[in-house]
Amino acid sequence: MKYIAHINVMPLKELLDPQGKAVNNSLHNLGLTNVSNVRIGKHIHLHLEAANKDEATKMTQEACKKLLANQVMESFDFTLSEG
Repeated sequence: MKYIAHINVMPLKELLDPQGKAVNNSLHNLGLTNVSNVRIGKHIHLHLEAANKDEATKMTQEACKKLLANQVMESFDFTLSEG
């Protein structure tokens, strides 16, 4: 079966996010002062073929752990849909 993994990779909450801080400050400069705690991450779509959803889940986890997310500095989560 074909699946699409929708993966979100974000900096760990305990770590400073310089890009998020810069965007937060820029939004304030534009008058959007009600915005706070901006965090910048990555959203990845991964198309894959697997025998079943469990196998697709394992493949997605492996891709995230080995390549897509630096687990020292980032966390990840994902959802799978048939595609």
